[in-house]
Amino acid sequence: MTAEATPSLVEATDGPADAGPSVRGPRARTTTAYLRYVAGKLGGAAVSLLAVLVTSFFLFRLIPGDPVKYMTGGRQVSAEQLAHYRTEFGLDLPLWEQFTDYCGKALTGDLGTSYQFRAPVIDKITEALPNTLLLTVTAFVLYTALGIFLGTRSAWRNGGLSDRLNTGLALTLYSIPSFWLGLLLIIVFSVGVGPVPGLFPTGGMESGGKEGFAYVLDVAHHLVLPVVTLVAVEYGQTLLVTRSALLDEMGSDYLTTARAKGLRDDLVRRRHAVPNALLPTVTLIFINLGRTVAGVILVETVFSWPGLGGLFYQALSVPDLPLVQGLFFVFAAAVVVMNTLADLIYPLLDPRVGR
Repeated sequence: MTAEATPSLVEATDGPADAGPSVRGPRARTTTAYLRYVAGKLGGAAVSLLAVLVTSFFLFRLIPGDPVKYMTGGRQVSAEQLAHYRTEFGLDLPLWEQFTDYCGKALTGDLGTSYQFRAPVIDKITEALPNTLLLTVTAFVLYTALGIFLGTRSAWRNGGLSDRLNTGLALTLYSIPSFWLGLLLIIVFSVGVGPVPGLFPTGGMESGGKEGFAYVLDVAHHLVLPVVTLVAVEYGQTLLVTRSALLDEMGSDYLTTARAKGLRDDLVRRRHAVPNALLPTVTLIFINLGRTVAGVILVETVFSWPGLGGLFYQALSVPDLPLVQGLFFVFAAAVVVMNTLADLIYPLLDPRVGR
């Protein structure tokens, strides 16, 4: 071999090594695109939360009523006493000054002091939050599992009797107002109608005076009707979305190939069709979780459940402006955060998103 050929061999040998970055280029570009996608979604969520903060301040000041008169309990008080209350809670300041003070404190986690409870708003929210999570998470798990199960069954038996019954019942329950269904369940299963005795409490979270396992059973007994109300109203949307997504997948070529290989229909559904059809459902699951937390106000009010919803209704009747503003921000933040999580997770399930 001649010496002149040596450089060419070196160049030939070095060629693939130099091509390394170009091979890794698409992956790097995909990562960069995803990071830009994440930054955009997080920025949008921050702007949304800021808009909620501003809206919560001005919106509830349109509610008629004087919180100072509520704090006096309807008693005849002097003008000096009323002025003292207004000064104590900053109601005597100009609106723009109240707004800047509210935003400045909110950014540090201080949502103000409740008028009626004379306690920090964040403390009242922290106190009621576990009760709301117990109710909403229990209902969320049940209606999500029920909606996915019945949705896959309905799609696989499209047009059959069970499909028509499932979709018809889901649409009917989904269109019923939650407070009306809750009142109906109280009348039938708490008060009792005809031969049906009152089996469940009319409201509250516990009967009192119980400890240990007896307390757990008591809370579960009070939990039944509120959970049934939320499940009945909410499972229909998950069912319909899962059914529609699975119907779109059922005509795909890969399912025909799987059947041609001799796989049973049950395996084709569980291993191939359902995982791909669940992508829209996964997005809906996160959105529903935030929406359930925000939409539990009516159910908690009907069943006197001591959670954020009942607290919001109580604060709205005063109006307790700091407490109403803080709760509204929490409800809206739950929806924004869950929507953002759904947006961030979806590209991991479907790489085509976010590129």
